[in-house]
Amino acid sequence: MAMAGLYRRILPSPPAIDFASSEGKQLFIEAVQHGTMEGFYRLISYFQTQSEPAYCGLASLSMVLNALAIDPGRKWKGPWRWFDESMLDCCEPLEKVKARGISLGKLVCLANCAGAKVQAFRTNQSTIDDFRKYIHRCSTSDDCHIISSYHRAALKQIGTGHFSPIGGYHVGQDMALILDVARFKYPPHWVPVKLLWKGMEHVDEATGQHRGFMLISRPHREPGLLYTLSCKHEDWVNIAKYLMDDVPLLLKSEDLKDTQDVLTVIFASLPLNYSDFIKWIAEVRRTEDSGQSLSPEEKARLALKEEVLKQVQETDLFKHVGQCLSLESSCHKMVTLSHENNLPEIAASVCCQGAEILNGNAGVSAGYCCRETCVRCFSANGDKPVTVVCGMVVNGNDEQEFDMLVPSSSQVRSGCCFSGTKNGIGIHPAASDVLTTLLLALPAETWIGIKEEKLLRELQKLVCTENFPTLLQEEVLHLRRQLHLLKKYQENKVDLDLSAPPP
Repeated sequence: MAMAGLYRRILPSPPAIDFASSEGKQLFIEAVQHGTMEGFYRLISYFQTQSEPAYCGLASLSMVLNALAIDPGRKWKGPWRWFDESMLDCCEPLEKVKARGISLGKLVCLANCAGAKVQAFRTNQSTIDDFRKYIHRCSTSDDCHIISSYHRAALKQIGTGHFSPIGGYHVGQDMALILDVARFKYPPHWVPVKLLWKGMEHVDEATGQHRGFMLISRPHREPGLLYTLSCKHEDWVNIAKYLMDDVPLLLKSEDLKDTQDVLTVIFASLPLNYSDFIKWIAEVRRTEDSGQSLSPEEKARLALKEEVLKQVQETDLFKHVGQCLSLESSCHKMVTLSHENNLPEIAASVCCQGAEILNGNAGVSAGYCCRETCVRCFSANGDKPVTVVCGMVVNGNDEQEFDMLVPSSSQVRSGCCFSGTKNGIGIHPAASDVLTTLLLALPAETWIGIKEEKLLRELQKLVCTENFPTLLQEEVLHLRRQLHLLKKYQENKVDLDLSAPPP
């Protein structure tokens, strides 16, 4: 009886050589002897099969991030922090990736968002000799890995565009080892570098851009502690454009007298949904996993968040932003109400997302809703009080409680329960915290159009990070780099070389 579906594909050989064949094993032994399989061992330890037909990019990236031992800073399942395809959604909604796959530009954005150091090149902006150089570099060490974006037709394989990591290099035969994440289709295999390059020269029909490769390594610093930028909502392009392009023009065209004038001009036209663009990095856990106590790691991460938040609130710019938002003008009210006084609403959304991830349903319309949220403070074993927003998440007949940990510098009332969104004035993430951090992250050239020299010097002093504490400098640099990358990758129209630091 005929079976429905497909069971694997025969690997076209030549040009590819099956890794498990006699010839493939011999190539492996020779490459090991020449020292060009050093990156293989960590990659193979975390080798995974893509969980969806269009998840090749996500599977390749999560595999590389885990091989580099980059901490995602949030839980996967149970108490474990671990990169999984379902967690790579800060630049493109998972439902879109599941339906259409992902572009090279968006995958680079994801890698950066996940905290990796990334260099990426399209074939029309690089050479095959450069490609060989990078393959050799990552094959002789275990501190960097390459993901290739290529078209299968160049290798006589069935299919179209594909992503997979490169696991090693045979110098004598000039062949690269492809650790194909579509393991249900093809096994790992050796391919000639010339043919792989030819596959990367194909133009991605979805973007009109050449394919290429990514060089991924560990960052020199950890990713942001408080905030990150998100491309999940389609309006991110308009918000990024406003911040990077429109604000400098507004400051140049207006006759500004003082700092309050500057902030008024910026906030008056700021898109009301800016809070969909800059996201609070929240920590969520199942209530039943931890009870009324924090693990040492949770305490350490929360302490870091509290310290960074304290440093933001100690800046002179924060005082000016707070004063501006306290004014009774309509534009200030709209900016404030779009982000302020809505901790229960944020917690409800975050707890639902946490439920999806922790239950393995991220990117799926699983019907999660948060019935109610409750702000509590508790203290255990003599520790200082911890603010927790508890959410009761419902999915059909199933109910689960989730906790969202809040930095303790927030001012909340112990035992206050919410079913609406009008309580919690001053609770983090407050508009003043978010907007101060976002303004600090704007490029230095944002302000140079201000005509009044004294005011220009004052603004430059307010946003200068040179004398900030190290933690706050790193937080601002993280967001500034994200802004820089998002501007570069709008509509995938520019080159992907990330070796240069943000301006």
